[in-house]
Amino acid sequence: MHVAAVHSNVDGMRHRIDVLMSRFPWTQMVVFSELAPFGPLHKFAQPFDCEALKKFQDDARRHNVWLIPGSMFERAADGLIYNTSAVINPDGEVVAKYRKMFPFRPYEAGIEGGDGFCVFDVPGVGRFGLSICYDIWFPETTRQLTSMGAEVLIHPVLTGTTDRDAEIAIARATAAQFQCYVFDVNGLSAGGVGKSCVVDPSANFLFQAAGQEEMFPIEIDLDQVRRQRETGMRGLGQVLKSFRDRQAEFPVYEPGRSSPYLESLGKLEMPKQHSKAGMDNRLPEERDGGSVLRFGEATEYETPATGKAASH
Repeated sequence: MHVAAVHSNVDGMRHRIDVLMSRFPWTQMVVFSELAPFGPLHKFAQPFDCEALKKFQDDARRHNVWLIPGSMFERAADGLIYNTSAVINPDGEVVAKYRKMFPFRPYEAGIEGGDGFCVFDVPGVGRFGLSICYDIWFPETTRQLTSMGAEVLIHPVLTGTTDRDAEIAIARATAAQFQCYVFDVNGLSAGGVGKSCVVDPSANFLFQAAGQEEMFPIEIDLDQVRRQRETGMRGLGQVLKSFRDRQAEFPVYEPGRSSPYLESLGKLEMPKQHSKAGMDNRLPEERDGGSVLRFGEATEYETPATGKAASH
């Protein structure tokens, strides 16, 4: 949907829920895009238990649906601001709360990252995991959710930048890597460029929006997830079990261990005009006078097979 940056979008969301349930009354879960209720400006941050949340609880109860109303900037009791999503069940109860783990830094300055993972069960259906926008760029987040049993990844986003195509590719790769459904729901206007998509655990698009406002009903079969996790994607790679049974360890994840290369990348900060950052391709230890290996210089040598001079 179109997300305005300067005022509340809550009434528009509630109207769309009514229209959706009139058109597709069999719907069991409704998902909106990231920051849909109040837009992308954190000056409109609300306490979590705000009036908008109570209205969404009423809507979930009235329509007997699970409702994930995107996310909104939450101003916590200590004054910190988080990007927070709520999961509301058909009884109108908030059964889960998730704070975005990876704010889009350095652009989302002043937004804190959460440190908890979110999975919830839909009785008689399956287990769902929730992440928000930039979280999906870090596969560790989805790995943790799937290791907790998540079969569907609900992923509200607000992407209005030129990396949306890359994000769609990541959504498809995530579905294949973790053998799960991915619901990647983007907004429009101040809320993004659209192109929402739903990917099945074989990395096939079940749906992809073009860039206009849409309501798209999707039915999923979680038996497909369970079979593929048991027998492999299309009967091939069994990636979750292969990761479980691995012999390798990953030193980068060891507590307190630093990476000299990652440390050499500089501060996480906004790029500046005319910046030359990152254009020195020497290794860190070479930048203080060490040697540099250059490729592409011709060298003559004699081949054993012919005895003739050759070059590379």
